[in-house]
Amino acid sequence: MSRSCSDSVITLHSAAAPVLEAASPAVRPFDSRDLERLFRQAFHAEFDTVLCGGGDEPIYLAGPPARIIYTRDYFRSALHEVAHWCVAGTARRRQDDYGYWYAPDGRDVAQQRLFEQVEVAPQALELLFCAACGHRFRVSVDNLDGGAADERAFREAVLAAALARLGTLNPASQRWARWLAVLSDFYRGGAAVTEAAVQAVLR
Repeated sequence: MSRSCSDSVITLHSAAAPVLEAASPAVRPFDSRDLERLFRQAFHAEFDTVLCGGGDEPIYLAGPPARIIYTRDYFRSALHEVAHWCVAGTARRRQDDYGYWYAPDGRDVAQQRLFEQVEVAPQALELLFCAACGHRFRVSVDNLDGGAADERAFREAVLAAALARLGTLNPASQRWARWLAVLSDFYRGGAAVTEAAVQAVLR
């Protein structure tokens, strides 16, 4: 059974989270609880934000503390929601769900195009995060009951945006780059996230 987000927050504030060591040569399992602890170590002190699972649906709650809630214990959901947090600026992070309204599954063609335009940036970061972990990635057009989506074109746009990001890495000033480095240290012994690494996880 998935724990609640409130349980995660209580745990984070009532006891020190164990410091996670960098990856050994053995392959690590993909456990979303590791992501929660890594995120806390990287960002909680500076941004008063926690990552926690157990949600029926993902949502961002501005707090304090701010909570990035991902679906149940799904590893990819956790990475995706952190990607949205990394894209959001300061003003957006002060609002629940970053002040956006989400059009659910069943979007018409025009709504789907808008959805894909907005989703390119977070899914590009999610792709990089998956590459840092060695976890497979596939784009999500998230519209099974709506207008036709061009998954191939969207995949190409996400890949192009991800590769463009690799040329701007600055962990000192970019939250996404800091998170990328944290993931790479933990899952791949600090190996650089290269174009080859990105291509290797892309489906």
